[in-house]
Amino acid sequence: MYRKKECVAMLLAGGQGSRLYVLTKNVAKPAVPFGGKYRIIDFPLSNCVNSGIDTVGVLTQYEPHVLNAYIGSGQTWDLDRLRGGVYVLPPYQKGKTSEWYKGTANAIYQNIAFIDEYDPEYVLILSGDHIYKMNYNKMLQQHKETGADATIAVLDVPLAEASRFGIMNCKPDGTIYEFEEKPKQPKSTLASMGIYIFSWKKLRKYLIDDEENPKSSNDFGKDIIPAMLANGEKLVSYRFEGYWKDVGTIESLWEANMDLLSPNSGLNLSDDSWKIYGRTTGSPPHFTAKDATVKHTLLSEGCEIAGDVSESVLFSDVKIAKGAKVEYSILMPGAVVEEGATVRYAIIAENAVVAKDAVVGGSPSDGDVDKWGVAVVAEGVRIGRGAKLAAKEMADEDLPDVK
Repeated sequence: MYRKKECVAMLLAGGQGSRLYVLTKNVAKPAVPFGGKYRIIDFPLSNCVNSGIDTVGVLTQYEPHVLNAYIGSGQTWDLDRLRGGVYVLPPYQKGKTSEWYKGTANAIYQNIAFIDEYDPEYVLILSGDHIYKMNYNKMLQQHKETGADATIAVLDVPLAEASRFGIMNCKPDGTIYEFEEKPKQPKSTLASMGIYIFSWKKLRKYLIDDEENPKSSNDFGKDIIPAMLANGEKLVSYRFEGYWKDVGTIESLWEANMDLLSPNSGLNLSDDSWKIYGRTTGSPPHFTAKDATVKHTLLSEGCEIAGDVSESVLFSDVKIAKGAKVEYSILMPGAVVEEGATVRYAIIAENAVVAKDAVVGGSPSDGDVDKWGVAVVAEGVRIGRGAKLAAKEMADEDLPDVK
């Protein structure tokens, strides 16, 4: 069957997410819950379907089972298509050999056959661990209008932060003449977002050449883009203006969730013109007891609240008992806070329990959570009665009751 598509998206979702520590012990980073009812991968998948891109390959590797089950047939994002749709693409054995994806470029190289099935003019490369809303079709239109071989999305960042990113140095017309990976003295503040559109025939050749180079690290930023620049290919920047956050650390994940509570953050999930789609749990409506207090908090279905909650994000089926207090925290699906317990500036992972009179987290004296730190309780862990988990501490195993 001839299945030509103008543009195919390839979503890199195999990251271990080591800087999220205990939160990614059993799941890949793109499968980490976010925003009360979503997972991180919902954002790029929703962006694809909202942009009219209906063929998406999701490249998985680390702890893929939760992500695979979550994506399923793709129906949640209207990607259960007869022609196109969403496909999970793990590394696989070819002939007598098999190997993990060695880098971002190698991951795409190993799936050349998948892309060739659709004979696309263009390939969109995405990361599965960023929170943002973006119309990729606008970026594709610019790519075509400029006649670029590659278009790279960039975000203007403060000069003080530019050293943390790959920086694109551009001419006034947006043409890229130099790429610097985390420069100590940046010449520009245009940071690469890790979102690329390539003309497929051109990229295909570079992927094959890169794979044949034993010295290559098989990475887009370190190898493919520098090689294209060195050969005089036309690379153009696409300036993105809007909310974007790499949620690769505990603090950035906490901050992005808190941004949902701020009307001025730029992260608006109530916009009907650009919906973010996520799978529903089928839980009953949330319930708030007569004496409970809930202030400035996102509540999801199935929550049962009898205590006091403020400035927090609560996922489905969270239970907070009478006399418990939760502030400035993220409680993931099925988390339980028992009577008299206190949770402040913390992330409580799925099905974790904070037992009676336990204390998790604290309060930043200077208001800077990056310096002060967020307490984290891993999936399924129980913080025993009266036990304490201080700020910036992480519990990866049960803490015993304090007698």
